[in-house]
Amino acid sequence: MPGLMMRLTTRLATCLVGLAVAGCATRSVDVRPQQADPAEFALWDCERLADETDAVQQRAADLAYTVDDIAGRNIVALGVGVSIFWPALFALRPNGVEARELAEFKGRYEALKTASLDRGCPRPMELSPEHLAALPIAPGDLLVYEERSAARGVAGEWTLQVVSLRRDVFEFRVSQAGPPRPWRQDRQGNVVAAPAGQLEWQRLFRRDIALGDVLSGELRIAGDGYARALVRGQVVATGRQTIAGRSFDVAVVELFGDAQNGEVSSRLDGAIVVDRASGLLIRLDIRSATPGFRLERRLVRVQPGQP
Repeated sequence: MPGLMMRLTTRLATCLVGLAVAGCATRSVDVRPQQADPAEFALWDCERLADETDAVQQRAADLAYTVDDIAGRNIVALGVGVSIFWPALFALRPNGVEARELAEFKGRYEALKTASLDRGCPRPMELSPEHLAALPIAPGDLLVYEERSAARGVAGEWTLQVVSLRRDVFEFRVSQAGPPRPWRQDRQGNVVAAPAGQLEWQRLFRRDIALGDVLSGELRIAGDGYARALVRGQVVATGRQTIAGRSFDVAVVELFGDAQNGEVSSRLDGAIVVDRASGLLIRLDIRSATPGFRLERRLVRVQPGQP
């Protein structure tokens, strides 16, 4: 027994030394922004500055999620859009390339912020008219889905009504056998908030997904800390699809992974189809023996909102 304890103590000491010298143990205060020159953006207008600020923060969040996956952590409150919480990114203690990239993103973000202040730009929350016009949905639209939660089950109806389309989040109201409740997504299509009991997909989509891209994320049942599916996916098709007179630029993503609900765990597979411009769900078809993770949902009608 003393020999065993000695070996365990030695291994623990070795691990602690390794953590102390490895890049993954870098303290957040040691990851400093890499300087970028605000003059690079001196000729940009406020709209372009805002767009690039959003893009930089989204790339930083994507990188943080990658680091999170590698480390096996579960850090989800990183913020979205213009409200990202930078200290949380550095608290991931990234190593090597990740640390350098985060430092570059932070430096570029600071330079963009300085350039925006120099131009007197307001903090934008609303999308520009040009961005809104490019989207296939508008505030007030009612999106009607056909839904089945069991194989060959009776189809029900699930609806989303568009409430607002902002730079940082798209807000909807979801209706299903009860009063409307809030549903929020980021502009890539990841669900930020959903009513309890609803299936949601998080950290799955990123900007500008293209044919062949490999994605990873998770499916959850909102409000249930024991129901979770870690999934990977690949974009297997892209193209235009017209539904109820609306043209969508869709990406078809095949999904596979493992779904767990309490002590029950089983394989999950299926597909999810989203509009790349708005992140709007077009179709969802997932199958698993784990309770809560079998669902078919497809957009069948779009009812325009009243002007």
